[in-house]
Amino acid sequence: MRIETFETWICKRPKGLFDEDRQGAAPMPWSYGVGKIITSDGIEGIATFWAARSGAVTDAYLSDVIAPVILGRSIHDREKIWHDFWNIDRHGAFFPVFLPGPIDVALWDAAARTAELPLHQYIGSYRTSMPVYASSLWLPGVDDYVREALAYKARGFKAYKVHPCGPSGMDMEIHAAVRAAVGPDMILMSDPVSEYTLHEAIKVARHMESLDYYWLEEPFRDYELDKYAKLSAAVDIPIVGTETTRGGPWGVAQAIRDNAVDMVRADVSWKGGITGTLKVCHLAEAHGMNCELHTTTMGPMDVANLHVACAVRNSEYFELFVPEDTFQVPMKQSLRDLMDADCNIHVPTGPGLGIDVDWDLVDDNCVSHHRFTARPDA
Repeated sequence: MRIETFETWICKRPKGLFDEDRQGAAPMPWSYGVGKIITSDGIEGIATFWAARSGAVTDAYLSDVIAPVILGRSIHDREKIWHDFWNIDRHGAFFPVFLPGPIDVALWDAAARTAELPLHQYIGSYRTSMPVYASSLWLPGVDDYVREALAYKARGFKAYKVHPCGPSGMDMEIHAAVRAAVGPDMILMSDPVSEYTLHEAIKVARHMESLDYYWLEEPFRDYELDKYAKLSAAVDIPIVGTETTRGGPWGVAQAIRDNAVDMVRADVSWKGGITGTLKVCHLAEAHGMNCELHTTTMGPMDVANLHVACAVRNSEYFELFVPEDTFQVPMKQSLRDLMDADCNIHVPTGPGLGIDVDWDLVDDNCVSHHRFTARPDA
């Protein structure tokens, strides 16, 4: 079961997804990478890689750092490979937060395919479906959020998360308008993405409590643990963080230790793959907390998230970034195809991830392609 071949593609996505304020002076094309490992037994494992702003960064890491580590290794040595990458990170690689986690997904995918089991069963299944919340992009104004929330409510969604456009006064207007529009029964959350002072966060959180929102997510940068702890102590609404926290489970452990958050975040792209995300889930469970998985913005990795969430007890919702068609690439299936009439998403039943990559789409949008093979004596 050694890895004989590692093949990578860097692909352009048809359009950008962030507004100019969030792009800054540097353009933000929403590119993505695709990786395929092939074992000595002919088993494949698939992953996709975040490559926003510069696919060249992802391309270089995959070629120069990741490929040499995995070629010739057994797909069953995932824990050792995972720790090897952490060691390499400390000694000069300094991986972006979105690397090398996805390659761990490819290893798990191949191993589950070898066992002819869906990935969640290979991990150890807890359930086969979970409720979905629609998660907005940043929209121009109050009415845009209202229209979108109502559209997803009409489709049967029971939960909606606002990414309010700021500043905090506008965010409170958005929160109030969305609650008034959808009524008292829809679950609502908000994720302002790190824009508040402590005073603003307390004010917004208390306003959200009066509107019966479920959680407030990432009101500060994830490393501002002291501010998080003060906010969490001051309000009753659950405070959610650690989405971008560096250091995988060790970084999340500091937030838990400091009583900075009520729920933690992880995903297979930004928290060291399936191995790292399971560590975060189990760490949170040991402290009586949920780990709510963050969208990866890529169909195959969101399905990997779903497998992990169905293999643990302490994760409640699946995040569906909307408009969802934008975030399916390069997967043939639509996440909507996995959802039932009650907007619960069901884990695929095929072996491994249980999805198919649209290789024609990958080839049509590819800007860089590499194929690496293991040495015969590796």
